[in-house]
Amino acid sequence: MLKQITENVFLFEDTCFVYIIRNHDQAVLVDFGSGEVCKELAGLGIKKVEAVLLTHHHRDQLQGLSGTEERFPVYVPHAERELIEEADVMWQGREILNNYNCRQDRYSPLADIPVSGSLLDYAEYTFAGIKVRVWPTPGHTTGSVTLEMTVDGQKLAFTGDLIFDKGKVVSLAATQWTYNGGEGLPYTVLSLLFLKDQHFDYLLPSHGKVMRPDETIPETVDNLGALMKLRRQNPRCFQLRERPYEQITEHLLFNRTSMSDSYVLLSKSGKALILDLGYDFMAGVAAGTDRSSRRPWLYTIPWLFDHYGVTTIDACIPTHYHDDHVAGFSLLQRRYGTKVMCAESFADIISHPADYDLPCLWYDPIKVDQVLPLNQPFMWEEYELTLYPMSGHTQYETAISFTVDGKQVLCTGDQYADEDGLFCNYVYKNRFSYHDFVESAALYRKLSPDLILTGHWQFKERGKDYPDRLEERGRELARLHEKLLPEPAAGFDLDQRLVSCRPYQVFARKGEEKKLVISVTNPYAKAIQASVFLVLPEGVSVAGGKEFELSMDAGETKEIQIPLQVTVKKARRLRIGIDLVMDGIKIGQAAEALLTSM
Repeated sequence: MLKQITENVFLFEDTCFVYIIRNHDQAVLVDFGSGEVCKELAGLGIKKVEAVLLTHHHRDQLQGLSGTEERFPVYVPHAERELIEEADVMWQGREILNNYNCRQDRYSPLADIPVSGSLLDYAEYTFAGIKVRVWPTPGHTTGSVTLEMTVDGQKLAFTGDLIFDKGKVVSLAATQWTYNGGEGLPYTVLSLLFLKDQHFDYLLPSHGKVMRPDETIPETVDNLGALMKLRRQNPRCFQLRERPYEQITEHLLFNRTSMSDSYVLLSKSGKALILDLGYDFMAGVAAGTDRSSRRPWLYTIPWLFDHYGVTTIDACIPTHYHDDHVAGFSLLQRRYGTKVMCAESFADIISHPADYDLPCLWYDPIKVDQVLPLNQPFMWEEYELTLYPMSGHTQYETAISFTVDGKQVLCTGDQYADEDGLFCNYVYKNRFSYHDFVESAALYRKLSPDLILTGHWQFKERGKDYPDRLEERGRELARLHEKLLPEPAAGFDLDQRLVSCRPYQVFARKGEEKKLVISVTNPYAKAIQASVFLVLPEGVSVAGGKEFELSMDAGETKEIQIPLQVTVKKARRLRIGIDLVMDGIKIGQAAEALLTSM
């Protein structure tokens, strides 16, 4: 059934509501349903569909895109692109037995659907002469978006399945993102309240009815809030929305909603500098770590403009590369023109995450606008800041030192944990070495900060004996590693990364040549001979042979540059093994690289 909403907006009832937005003889479709909408286009004078815009990945929104003979340009929420474009990967890898993941990712399409592009959060596009703005509105799914368009003088919000009707949502099961959680409930509340503040004329959902936001959102939020209270889901949600920031000093703020902890340094000129920003207003963590399970947004940033006189989010600096510290940076760049500044020790990691085999890498490259040297002061507005290397939590951790409002401050990321700040928060895969925490204790003693900003345990003022207690813990940690580990590993990278590859993930087309760099490190206190043998999958070859001999001094690292020739077409994650012999000892296939041919 076809209904006319405005002169140029039509609703077609199908497996979901499919909206037709007409501009002369061209159109944009919001969602697609079974594809039956195609039969209605000619009758509306539409000769070309310039784009199909999807609000989320569920099958009722898009199932007809798999079967239609006509191919339309399809644009999808960026966070859920893989669930649509690479649905087979999800189906092949998704746990079924002993499954504690209740997200509705298995309501994805049954087969891959070709995608023309992503709908990036906060971005603006023009399709068929119609301007479209993308707003992140998680709740029904983690990656759901609302599409804003102004048509026929009406400001419209195409909301997907965020709301069904006054006081109602289309599904509560969809809001259960973990085994017994209700993470989607507070996200739905936050998204609805955001839309209410945008003063839309109408909300156009995927199911339910076209509605006015002021008449339908308040009761829906009240009902969701009551359910949240009953099941004790995010009890601070409304309080945090009312006051997302805590003022540490006059010009230093703590973001109470973020994961990890995020801080804001205010200048007298009205500019703001953000230290770490992963997931602003984290209302709950979805099961899984696939791309669609992690969704940053910038929910609290407008508060800085409205309540603290901020005129621009000028810059942001991370303490280290982990997703919960950097996921929001690209959004800041796109939404506010924020400059990303990053320590030289890990700028390349966030710029080229696929090149590295490290934990907690953000899925997308982050453009670094300014690389900051270590141990050298630099100015931002009236503040002098210095970044110090502080290996431990990761090899690439930095401590950011500055003075604000008479307080010497040290922003330390995740180096130490727990309320007492004494837990040595190390992860072997992050390339921890056992003396790291002795060295970081020395740094704390040298800088003697008044205030320590941590990554997950808020800000603290520590006593003068704090560095001594840190050193005691660090030395005990080192002693136990020396006692437990055999030589020559003691003093070396404890993840035993004698050999590594870069890039770790190689992407190539058939016939293309790609360079692989293999790094080998001698952990011994003597010169040795090392041998490297490549184990290649079918369809991948190298010029000049697969065996390499290295003469290495004590502690030396050497690189081998290898041109890979790809003759295989359409293969995912073929394994390239590196077999290693050191000082006559067979180490085995100690490292690998993954090659995807497209």
